[in-house]
Amino acid sequence: MLLGAAPAGPLGAQSASDHITMGVAANDAHDPGTALEHFRAALKEDSLDYEANWRAAMTLLDLTELLPDSLRRARRDSLYALAERYASRAVASDSMGADGHFALAAAIGTGSVLLEKEARIRRAAIIRREVLKAIALNPRHDGAYHILGRWNAEIMRLSGLGRFFARNFLGARVFKQASWKKAIAYMEKAVELDPGRIQHHLELARIYADRKRAADAEAQLHLVELLPAREIMDPILKRQGVELRRKLAKR
Repeated sequence: MLLGAAPAGPLGAQSASDHITMGVAANDAHDPGTALEHFRAALKEDSLDYEANWRAAMTLLDLTELLPDSLRRARRDSLYALAERYASRAVASDSMGADGHFALAAAIGTGSVLLEKEARIRRAAIIRREVLKAIALNPRHDGAYHILGRWNAEIMRLSGLGRFFARNFLGARVFKQASWKKAIAYMEKAVELDPGRIQHHLELARIYADRKRAADAEAQLHLVELLPAREIMDPILKRQGVELRRKLAKR
């Protein structure tokens, strides 16, 4: 049902707001497939509905992360592009909504993973711009701080030559703004704003590990292990935490 038309019958008989409410409930119940059906049904009623667009984008990103690795890249690319299209429409519908800018940054960032390095670098400035807009509109948006922390970390993980090439030949002078200090500060802010979100702790552990702060990384991974799974990706993130713990133990 990911790319099919909104289903007929009971789903199609509800109002757009009803579909959004049911879509949120389905996501809370860890059923993103049904959630996406509801958000798309809402968009069938009103294609410019702000909330339906950004929620559809984020739900689609969750679904894409759950796809098996064996799935053809073209299929993944089409889903990432659809998520970006929904998020862009949300921003166009309400430029003052923080969640729309956050969803657009998330969609561009996630979709960039499969691109060549030069393409990822060119899109980095757009990701930063959108996430900074989200934070300006909602200074307590933990997801936006997460993306900004990860943005800084990903830039710093490039080789020095890679960053030089990006700044001087690809026009990404914004890379000069990145630092490990900012990566840590922004991710720590995300943890502060939502200490129950496993994703924040895992990414902070990765950053600490990069900075050779093994004890701090271990403390975050301990929380990854102890915190209850709240979101659909949490079981996967917990397994990633176990793997990172093993790698750190071998150092």
